[in-house]
Amino acid sequence: MIPVRDDLRALEGYHSAQVDVRVRLNTNESPTPPPDAFRDAVAAEVSRVDWHRYPDRAATALREAIAESHGVDAAQVFVANGSNEVLQTVLLAYAGPGRVVATFEPTYQMHAQIARVTGATVVEGERADDFTLDPAEVERVLAEHQPHVVFLTSPNNPTGLVEPADRVQQMLDLAPGLVVVDEAYAQFADWTALDLIDEATPLVVTRTFSKTWSMAGARLGYLIGPTWLVAELEKVVLPYHLDAVKQIAGRLALRYVEDMDDRVAQIVAERTRVSAELAVLGLTVIPSGANFVLFRVDGRDGHDIWQGLVDRSVLIRDCSGWPRLANCLRVTIGTPDENTEFLSALTEVLGVIAIDDQTDFPTEENGADQ
Repeated sequence: MIPVRDDLRALEGYHSAQVDVRVRLNTNESPTPPPDAFRDAVAAEVSRVDWHRYPDRAATALREAIAESHGVDAAQVFVANGSNEVLQTVLLAYAGPGRVVATFEPTYQMHAQIARVTGATVVEGERADDFTLDPAEVERVLAEHQPHVVFLTSPNNPTGLVEPADRVQQMLDLAPGLVVVDEAYAQFADWTALDLIDEATPLVVTRTFSKTWSMAGARLGYLIGPTWLVAELEKVVLPYHLDAVKQIAGRLALRYVEDMDDRVAQIVAERTRVSAELAVLGLTVIPSGANFVLFRVDGRDGHDIWQGLVDRSVLIRDCSGWPRLANCLRVTIGTPDENTEFLSALTEVLGVIAIDDQTDFPTEENGADQ
């Protein structure tokens, strides 16, 4: 047996439970498909693909369509197989052995994972107990470690919090290298870092078609940044990496902005309902600007709650064993019926799994101030 690289031996792959259930709310997908008109348009164009020819290596038409939708130049757009390949390409170009990548935990696990796979050293800043990011901690990490790449996810995954604009600006002011703002859930939030992009600023914003565009099955993502940076990415990306079908689907999806906006509005309304009902159940709910909600089941075992939901054919994300996320669970916002079924199942599970004995907590008998 040939051993893997020494620096990869301790790593594990990305995992998400795959369970056969009636209600699947664990992977932050769109709960509804794209419109039928989109499907028909894709099918019509795919029927005319020259299958014996390689796809457009530069994905010209798709990049032009994305650029037009954001009011930028096509030379500022890079596209790849999902936002994860976008991130991988950035790290292959700007991280690697002898370089440092900074994250602020808890956040999207793949940032650190991909960075380590490229051979980079990962340093982790710490978020506060409420998962917000203290400006002093940002300053400490950037000054102490001088990272070549800094990641900031907004809205953050798995917490759902939207980073304030001044936090991004602070990073741009202090970071010695590239700042990457991962905006996989941007359309659900109230602001975007896209407005901060220019030719002089080492900033890129990454996006995905998987969430709001209902195209998780296509695996298509992109970034927008300075033209000089996009040109550098071409040095490390594989030739013809983006197939013809994906280029067609992405370009055509952008014709259905109104449908996308309607889906976003429905999900935001349901997010408000689900968050409110979780709070009524006595759970700690983290404010979300994404299409999911993170909550903590204080006084109970988070994995037991997750298993109780699975037993009732409802699957959400079990974050309870992750660092800094003890007894936390994350639920994707689904259709109204799916959300209602989740809330009903959760209410039932909470009624079955009693709160742990909390006699060690301050009470009048043990001298607590009243």
